[in-house]
Amino acid sequence: MKKLSKILVAVLALVLVLALPTACGRDDADDTVIRIGAITSLSGALQDYGEQFQRGFRLGLEFMTDGTNMVAGRELVVTWDDTTNVAPVARERTLAMLERGVDIATGFAASGDALASLDLFEEFRTIAVIEPAASDFIIMYPNWNPYIFRTGRTSGQDALALAAVLAGQHPGGGRTVAALAPDSTFGHAMVDPFIPAVQALGFTWVESVLAPPDATDFTPFILRLRELAPDYLYVIWAGANNPWMQLMELDLAAVGTTIITGAPELAALQGMRELGAIGGFGFCVYYPTLPQNNPMNEWMKRRHMEQYGIPTDIFTSGGFAAASAIVTALEITGGDTDPDVLRAAMQGMHFDSPTGERWFRAEDHQAMQPLFAIEFTYSPTHMVPRYVRTIPAHEIIPPIMNRP
Repeated sequence: MKKLSKILVAVLALVLVLALPTACGRDDADDTVIRIGAITSLSGALQDYGEQFQRGFRLGLEFMTDGTNMVAGRELVVTWDDTTNVAPVARERTLAMLERGVDIATGFAASGDALASLDLFEEFRTIAVIEPAASDFIIMYPNWNPYIFRTGRTSGQDALALAAVLAGQHPGGGRTVAALAPDSTFGHAMVDPFIPAVQALGFTWVESVLAPPDATDFTPFILRLRELAPDYLYVIWAGANNPWMQLMELDLAAVGTTIITGAPELAALQGMRELGAIGGFGFCVYYPTLPQNNPMNEWMKRRHMEQYGIPTDIFTSGGFAAASAIVTALEITGGDTDPDVLRAAMQGMHFDSPTGERWFRAEDHQAMQPLFAIEFTYSPTHMVPRYVRTIPAHEIIPPIMNRP
């Protein structure tokens, strides 16, 4: 019996060891491959964003490895998971991905999906390259951890970019500014950093007019803005139920208000074509014609059309940038995927992207990057962002927020 008990104890101990999470027992037996876990919205409300990211990431790996899909003699093997754009599902599938064992992770179209999963990367000691989820909360204390890097821009960088565009129009400020946004986490994340940014440049903030995210009749909110008659109105919206048509019909230009905004993905630009007809200006993260003299962007546009038969889009560029960052890091480490070695290589690392050079700020691993000042122009199919200038990264550096 004693001998049998000892055998049972040994078996139980072995089971416990095998059951340990990959944070303690990552399977590194196969050193011929580098396992990349990619997780994004491949269904749900942001499916288009996730599919753009997926196409861009695949093309980015092709470009960065000259079509070999190899780094330092090791094959890059990518597995894809779908968050479904539901935060608890995103966390559950991220956990399953990490338990299977990956060397590096990337993805998250929705900030809520990312925020639900961030702590898992620290638990499993796995580098995660976040793209394109933009919420500032991802790099804010206490959400951020040392294994998180973000190639995408933040809501704060968006705010600073639009403030820089306004300052270009009026260097001394002296104008009034208001906002129309959804009364949601997304809406507040976009408006809140913009207010101090424009006030610091001498502009007067009037009011944030917040509408329900599911609103279909924006009349009362737009009438309130007509009453306020700001010089500039920052419009933030995402979704099919957008206010653009009603903004045109209620003619804010008649009270001296110019609309400013960020130019989004191509599908949303189609719903904004009326805005191009009345003019206005703003900023843009990516549009195919905006990067100037960028060979990476030109290759991506050509190859994307060959492969998929459609133009590149804002999150195609983002997926390409994430792939560029990962391959650059692996080239620096000689294919070493130890998370601490990778982290040391990536802190302060410069890498190329379809919009220009980016680098990870050492303090919080947020990518510093250029954006674009644009004017709105009209075409029969969509509002077209016309290039005005590149806003260099050093003009739109957000504060460091990952410390208490």
